[in-house]
Amino acid sequence: MHIQDVPVRGEDIRLGQFIKLANLVETGGTAKEVIAAGQVTVNGEVDTRRGRHLHVGDVVGLLDPDDAGHPGAAPAVAVRVAASVTGDGSGSGDDYFDEATADDDFDPEKWRNL
Repeated sequence: MHIQDVPVRGEDIRLGQFIKLANLVETGGTAKEVIAAGQVTVNGEVDTRRGRHLHVGDVVGLLDPDDAGHPGAAPAVAVRVAASVTGDGSGSGDDYFDEATADDDFDPEKWRNL
């Protein structure tokens, strides 16, 4: 099975937030439901705590609803928590342009195609 990397900002992220970010579910309500139903695995083990802190390298899987509750069931989809890539390689996620808070002297031509 191919495991896709999903970059996150910061050092960790909560399980419920991550499965939404990774597009495994559409809403926070759905995230809560699938986690409570035992359909989410973290590093190969079912976890029902949507507030669980995930760290870079953790692998999150989503089980088929028919496989939930069966020990050893393989996830239908799996994604890995990855560090956010920034311009300086630090992974801090702070190196981005936010137009709403930008300096008025900002010259977009200078930054185009960087």
